[in-house]
This record gives sequence, C-alpha cells and structure tokens, in this order.
Amino acid sequence: MFSGIVEEAATVVAAERQGGNLQLRVKSSFTDQLGIDQSVAHNGVCLTVVALHPDNTYEVTAIRETLERSNLGDIVAGDLINLERSMQLGARLDGHIVQGHVDCTAVCTHIEDVEGSRYFKFEYEIDPAMRAKGYMTVEKGSVTVNGVSLTVCDSTRSSFRVAIIPYTLEHTNFCRIAVGTRVNLEFDILGKYLAALNARD
Repeated sequence: MFSGIVEEAATVVAAERQGGNLQLRVKSSFTDQLGIDQSVAHNGVCLTVVALHPDNTYEVTAIRETLERSNLGDIVAGDLINLERSMQLGARLDGHIVQGHVDCTAVCTHIEDVEGSRYFKFEYEIDPAMRAKGYMTVEKGSVTVNGVSLTVCDSTRSSFRVAIIPYTLEHTNFCRIAVGTRVNLEFDILGKYLAALNARD
C-alpha cells in the first residue's frame, strides 16, 4: 500500500529484457535501507526488490502483464523513475490510498504554464465496462500519475488535467514529461468500491 507521495526521482542504470520480462537496475539514495522482497512503487507500479548491489543500486523485475498495462516497457537507461516505499502503519496519509496496481496508461496532450504552476492534460482510453466499474476520474477527485497522488481538474470521459506545483515538478519525473509522453494511471480505489457496491443493488 502506498500514498502517492514520491520519495525520489531516481536514475535507471540498466533496463534489460529477459524473455518477456524486464529487469530494471535503479540507483537510489535509500538502497541501503531496502531488503530483498521489499515492495517499492516504480512510476506507480508495485515491484519487488530481487537483488541489492554495493554501488547503491538494486534490481526489480517487471513481468509481461505489468509491461502491457504500464509504461515501464518504455524505460531505458538514464531515465528518471518515481520511487515510493510502502506506507508504514501509524504514518500520516498525505496523499491518498494507492495500491501500486496500474490500471492503464495515458498520453500527455497539452502542457500550460499558469502563474508559477504547470497544467498537464492527459488523455486515455478505457473500456466502457471498466468505466462502469469506477475506472475513471471525477472533478476534484484523486488520481495517481506515474505514482504521484494528484487532484483532478477538467475531468471528461477520456481526459483530465492536473496542476503541478514547482516542488513536484523538480522532485519527480514530471520534469521530463512532454507532449506525447506516456504515463501510468491508477484510478482511485474508493471509486472502484463504490461502483462495485452500486452494481450489486
């Protein structure tokens, strides 16, 4: 379980295909605090640490299913990837409840600077049956973009905008998102539960 508060935009040292899987090697400031089998969100995707190295790098494996649902297959050495370790019981929930299970990807279609903040517009395609199950955004609701907990504005059936403050821009890989960049989305789990409960009535 995560909160969508990114701890670090870390550098991908290597991204190697192994059959249908992708092996990522990441250099992080907190590698020495990680353990084998620990969960870490990478661009919002929960992955398990499988190896630790003395040069402050660690390895995770993304399987085919994950690559098909996320943008991890686009990652190459030198890219920045948003990292968040799992939540600790008793800690403040500063973002929202994030599972680390990416629902789909979206594409950035517009970026606008507005008085110190930056607005990013994203468009996505979702099956109508999945939309009925809560896989959507709502105005002023929460959405996770590349692992970052954000508030939705200008929500439509297939797009939304988010406002990014300078701090978030500097400390996440939003600093490298451009028009055409593909990002990971996780819709709010509360909306999915509400849709499921409503469907049972």
